Amino acid sequence: MRWVPDLRVSPTAAQGRATALVALLATAGATHLVAPRAYASLIPRGLGDPRPWVIGSGVAELACAVAVAIPRTRRAGALATAALFVGVFPGNVTMALRARSGAGSALVRAVAWGRLPLQVPLVRWALRVAAEAPRAG
Repeated sequence: MRWVPDLRVSPTAAQGRATALVALLATAGATHLVAPRAYASLIPRGLGDPRPWVIGSGVAELACAVAVAIPRTRRAGALATAALFVGVFPGNVTMALRARSGAGSALVRAVAWGRLPLQVPLVRWALRVAAEAPRAG
C-alpha cells in the first residue's frame, strides 16, 4: 500500500495560525498607539506629519486583529491583513533607506533591511488564514 500524505487542514492548526496572527496584529497595533514615536521614521516624508499615519496603521492592525479573531469575519479580516501588510511595505523600504544613509547602528540597519523580505511570509500567512477560515453560510 502506497502512503499518501493527508493534505486536509487540521482545525486545530488552522485555529493556531489564526490566533497567532491575531496576537501579532494586536501587539503591533497596541505598540503603534502606545509608542507612536518608534514608528514615525517609517512614514515617508512626503506624507507629512507621521503621527496620524502611525495611529491610523495601529488602529487598522487592531481592527484586523478583531476581524481575524471572530470566525464569521476571519476570511475578510485576514484578506484585509494581507492588504495591510502590502500597504505598509513602503514604510519598511523608507526605514531601510534611511538606515542605509548612516542613521543608527549596524544592528538598526540589519533589522531595517532584514524586515523587507519578511513581508512576503507575512502576506502568505494572512492569505493562508483567509483560505482556512470557516465558510460562511
